[in-house]
Amino acid sequence: MAYIYVALVDTPGFFAALIRRFLKQRYIHVVLGFDVELREAYSVGRRNPAVPVFAGFEKEDKGRILEAFPTAFYRICELECTDGQKKALWETIQRDYQKRFRIHYAVLGLPFLLAGIPFYINNQYTCSSYAARVLQENGIVAFKKHFSLVTPKDFYTARNMRVVFEGELSQLVFGRPDSFSECIRGGSMCV
Repeated sequence: MAYIYVALVDTPGFFAALIRRFLKQRYIHVVLGFDVELREAYSVGRRNPAVPVFAGFEKEDKGRILEAFPTAFYRICELECTDGQKKALWETIQRDYQKRFRIHYAVLGLPFLLAGIPFYINNQYTCSSYAARVLQENGIVAFKKHFSLVTPKDFYTARNMRVVFEGELSQLVFGRPDSFSECIRGGSMCV
């Protein structure tokens, strides 16, 4: 067996507050990671953490995110998959990363998401719709709705994900082994 990681993120800021208000959920951003420390992690989100206007497919940079949002809060969930599924997901992510400047945030899709109407324009996603699409296409997770309607809440209510870390991003960046690594090795939930 292999594992991938889904990070659910709560960041401060005006744009984040709007999304939180409309979706009525704490975690408003979804990141796919290939290791528990999120060294290899990708999402559809801000190209520059400090500037919400420009968004698309990017490799996550925890240091830059911490600099822009010192109080960012993360929940990292472990998701079991086969070695083949993880490899296929990696290949999908790398293909998409090569064309990252053609993948954009689906701003036009947000009203449809709120209305519960599936909506997709080629290469336009929310963070959660992108993650849902690639996880479904690679046979790792199946949602009971169109990928464009998946929100971060669908990830943190999924039965097959195990929380391995929950805390401030600074704990993850500065590697507090007492609260993070031990928890992961011990297999217990971190809160």
